[in-house]
Amino acid sequence: MTMTSMLFALSGSGSTAGWFERNLPLLYKMFDTVRGNPQEFLTALTDHIFLLVITPVTLAILVAVPLGIIASRHTGFERIAMTIVNIIQTIPSLALLVLLLVGGLGLGPRTAITALFLYSLMPIMRSTLVGIKGVDPFLKEAALGMGMTNMQRLRLVELPLSLSVILSGVRTATIICIGTGTLAAYVGAGGLGSYIVRGLNFFRNDLLLLGAVPAALMALLADNLLGRLEQRLIPRGLRVDTGNGNQKNILAKREEAAVAAKTK
Repeated sequence: MTMTSMLFALSGSGSTAGWFERNLPLLYKMFDTVRGNPQEFLTALTDHIFLLVITPVTLAILVAVPLGIIASRHTGFERIAMTIVNIIQTIPSLALLVLLLVGGLGLGPRTAITALFLYSLMPIMRSTLVGIKGVDPFLKEAALGMGMTNMQRLRLVELPLSLSVILSGVRTATIICIGTGTLAAYVGAGGLGSYIVRGLNFFRNDLLLLGAVPAALMALLADNLLGRLEQRLIPRGLRVDTGNGNQKNILAKREEAAVAAKTK
């Protein structure tokens, strides 16, 4: 099958087919760029996945989950910690990269990883806090009545019941890193954003697409896979139907209702 027939087979009919027809030369040029230097594209893709997504999200899990657990036990710490991570989340992406750059981290992946790590703290910490605080107090009392220590209650009762809620925060952090990671090229961190920067500098739409399309597909794939895993981790007794064929942890549903009540 030729490249043209493949594109038309994927495009279907109607307006989508018309878009493919109009942009076939641009798509050909994009594929030619990849064929001309496949190693460069694979390097940018792997850097984006491992350096700009997996590394900061993993570091954020190691930091934010313990912080969320501590915050669930101490109201004062919760107020301070959540205020700090919320402030970080409101800083624009480029502004944070510049602050870290001039603050001493310099050009390179270290600046980008640090920024993405900071952006990942809030969703993971908040979901951990929500998940643990949402566990039924009766179950916590039952665990203590069985002679469990606080650590055993956390490990055997609270974390298993809140795991799907925590994963929802990891899912959000992953999508944030995939999208914001495209800006990392401005501080010399590579990734798919390097094609976008070059496309803007040289007015080449094929390079813009070569950076934007894989990043968009990666975000959609990660959201779908982590969403499926999140649903599988929901304990059977905590599942509620969302009305669209999916299921949700009742702990997360309770939190949404609480947040909605606070904003009224």
